Amino acid sequence: MHDTMTVINVFDLEPSKQQPLVELLTEGAEQVVRHRPGFVALELLVSNDGTRVVNRARWRSLGDIKAAFEDPALQDYARRAGELARATPHVYSTAHRLSVSAAAAG
Repeated sequence: MHDTMTVINVFDLEPSKQQPLVELLTEGAEQVVRHRPGFVALELLVSNDGTRVVNRARWRSLGDIKAAFEDPALQDYARRAGELARATPHVYSTAHRLSVSAAAAG
């Protein structure tokens, strides 16, 4: 059951660098990622202690992910993010999905 592919990139960093990283990732998402073929959605999560940022991006296919990662503009954002934090990206397929129906959510 993988209708889309997901890249989850966990960034470990000093708390003082969390907001600058979020700003950089937001800029990269708006300027580059959202315009790439196959892009579906992106979500940035921040830890309450300031030591992590999680970038969760959904794509139509693994080929779309590979093509995006070859884009020099995206590589530049990745390099700049690497100056602020240690990144550990991985690609995932959906094994199971559960959601609350609109009626149940009230």
